[in-house]
Amino acid sequence: MRIRTASRRRTAAVATALVAALALTACGSGKSKTSGAAGSGSGSGVLKMWVMGDAGNAFKTLTADWSKQTGIKVDVQAIPWSDIHTKLTTAVASGNGPDVVQVGYSLVPTFNQAGALADLSSYVAAHPALQDGDYVAGASPKTLNPDGKLTTVPWISDTRVLFYRSDLLTAAGISKPPATWAELHDDAVTLAKRGSGKYGYYIPQWDLALPAEFAWQAGGDVTDADGKIKLDTPQLRTAVDYYLSFYKDKAVPTAADFDQVTGFVNGAAPMLISGPYLAKSIETQAPDLKGKWGTVPLPAGPANGTSLFAGSGLGIWKNSKNTESALKLLDFLATPATQVKWFQLDGDLPSVKTALNDPALTSDPNVAVYVKQLDDAKLLPLNPAWDQVSQDLLDGLNKMALQGADVTSTLAKINEAAQGHQK
Repeated sequence: MRIRTASRRRTAAVATALVAALALTACGSGKSKTSGAAGSGSGSGVLKMWVMGDAGNAFKTLTADWSKQTGIKVDVQAIPWSDIHTKLTTAVASGNGPDVVQVGYSLVPTFNQAGALADLSSYVAAHPALQDGDYVAGASPKTLNPDGKLTTVPWISDTRVLFYRSDLLTAAGISKPPATWAELHDDAVTLAKRGSGKYGYYIPQWDLALPAEFAWQAGGDVTDADGKIKLDTPQLRTAVDYYLSFYKDKAVPTAADFDQVTGFVNGAAPMLISGPYLAKSIETQAPDLKGKWGTVPLPAGPANGTSLFAGSGLGIWKNSKNTESALKLLDFLATPATQVKWFQLDGDLPSVKTALNDPALTSDPNVAVYVKQLDDAKLLPLNPAWDQVSQDLLDGLNKMALQGADVTSTLAKINEAAQGHQK
């Protein structure tokens, strides 16, 4: 799942709605709603597949030859981001979902809590897609399913890197892109001195993942060893202080509606952290900037340069009657050749290491940077409370940065609320 402003906010809304649907279903049936084992039926030979966004036609192209070879038709339905809320909550409440569904990694805990996906643990030995094997370290079946069940397998990888305008950095006397926290901060301050309306760096005020990334880079985490959210750590405080330093030194815009693509293209914000999708936007909107911008792995903090591992996986609906056919589809989608073809069709990074090393990807210097960053990237907490806690943390940071709220007391309140969300 690509992390964009609108889609990220909708993810939180979908999570809330799925929990509500779960509660209604449980009340109506009196049955426990936990992920159950998949059935063994081979079904009708027609698989109902839900993909998110606008990837429906590309997915039809991807699976056309496979369908001819296997005789298994794939009935693909692309769910617009604006309709995900309604479609998923209705499906969870009724139990009538697709056979295979694309699941954004941030929604995995909520899908599991709702009991929407089948437990595929008993099929691991016979199906390569369910095995850790060739998947990248950031997301493997084991990583995505820490409770011991297996409801989600990797499909699409996504991560974040630093985008920079090489022409503007050079004009400001900066010879190379920043590689450390200190360099990023100092370069941002230098670039902000270019004049009114000019900044050095851009911090999206909607970015729920950035505080966690900074905490990782400071050598900490936002969860403890048991997976419980924990924010009262020295590393998180270091991350918060660094985050706020850009505002203190007037190196970032304060307008909530600042557009990152426009700001990057017109030079107002010549450095920012984003995913591969930003490259497509720059190439489309400003082809004249070719050769004047680039990407590098995230600048390293006191401990490392760990980035976000985002993307989406695939699950089989608990009530599917086409489990065997669905498993064959998962195996097909996990092959290196299929993953490379999907990258060529839709631009999404593979989750299979062999595919990531294919010349179709490595020949692009930006893709090479994304692939390198994937070696140092991790998932956000697979904890159902994280959506709410991360929103509380972001709201608190915005109050600190824009309204001068006290850092110590605000963080204490956020951590206290986080413990309450997990009871």
